[in-house]
Amino acid sequence: MHPASRLRLRARPPRSIGVFVAVIAIVFGLVHAMIWWRLVGSIGLEGAPAGLLTAGLSTLYVAVPLAMAGRYLGDRLPSWIGRLGFTWIGLMFYWFALSVAAEPVVQAASLVVPGGPWGLAAAATVAILGGGLSLAALRGARQPAIVRVDVPVAGLDPRLEGVKIVQVSDLHVGPTVDRAFVEGVVDKVNAEGADLVVLTGDIVDGPVEQLAAAVEPLGTMRSRHGTYFVTGNHEYYAGAPQWCAHFAGMGIRVLRNERVAVEHGGATLDVVGIDDPFAMAPGHGPDLARALAGRDRSRPVVLLAHQPVAAEEAARQGVTLQLSGHTHGGQLWPFVHLVKLVQPFVAGLHRLGDTWVYVSRGTAWWGPPMRLGAPNEITVLALRSRAE
Repeated sequence: MHPASRLRLRARPPRSIGVFVAVIAIVFGLVHAMIWWRLVGSIGLEGAPAGLLTAGLSTLYVAVPLAMAGRYLGDRLPSWIGRLGFTWIGLMFYWFALSVAAEPVVQAASLVVPGGPWGLAAAATVAILGGGLSLAALRGARQPAIVRVDVPVAGLDPRLEGVKIVQVSDLHVGPTVDRAFVEGVVDKVNAEGADLVVLTGDIVDGPVEQLAAAVEPLGTMRSRHGTYFVTGNHEYYAGAPQWCAHFAGMGIRVLRNERVAVEHGGATLDVVGIDDPFAMAPGHGPDLARALAGRDRSRPVVLLAHQPVAAEEAARQGVTLQLSGHTHGGQLWPFVHLVKLVQPFVAGLHRLGDTWVYVSRGTAWWGPPMRLGAPNEITVLALRSRAE
């Protein structure tokens, strides 16, 4: 499928949180049952080892919804439970996927050599390989690297040559991303001497009253023309109106379907931001046409839009560069292939018509503090002139 075709696909937030919770409980129940079957039932494990594994899987099954409910439970939930639950989600995925993949192999091997130790071999392979992949993924979640990208812009005003934009996206400050991590990000951003800093959504994973102290360092990011923020879907899960007000109070410019003219060296660059399409607050929702109304088309436009799906309209509206996140680059292989089904671009710099689209893999992670095949990043983009 061509990327432009994928732009027509849209995800929507769940209509009923109760239905959503029920579906998640059933799905996770089936996943845990499959893991139990592979590691316990299929090999006839008995006695204390079977009891311990069963009890452990049951505990972890409960830890997952508790971790996800952390934004509602606040300080009533010990932080270690959230970390345990989210970390288990990563290992759980690999053990489940490998357990499913092992089943037909075991059945085929049993037909060829009946009575062989195929179940035990499969259980050992699943446990060791899944554990190894999870350890590698845990090591992959670290302080983000700096990724440098030159964006060629036709007819760029020479006075805007080399304008440096630092993008931070998908920090997901919350259960597994703390203030110390945010401080490390801010130090890296400040070392860049940026002209603009942009926060392209999903910065938080909890309400203001829980996370105000953790995000406080974001107010100390330094750049020539300030810091700009747009909402992501997770801001709406956490109370987007409150977060927009809080970020504004920190000196961060919140763009909600708005355009700001940034004067740089005597030239002007338009910075535009739109709400996330998952907007669940009254009066919120993306409106690019409104944000661009009355603009001077001779000026380059940098659009901040959390989800890459905004690119189709951005290209129609003549946007120069769209900066997005949301995908995490897939975060854990092989989820990148699923992301491609609902987003036109997953990571990196792409072109749609005359519009450039850069999709960050994210500065931290969501859920499991893990990354495999999709390292996190702070992006430093520079506008460069290009011949017509």
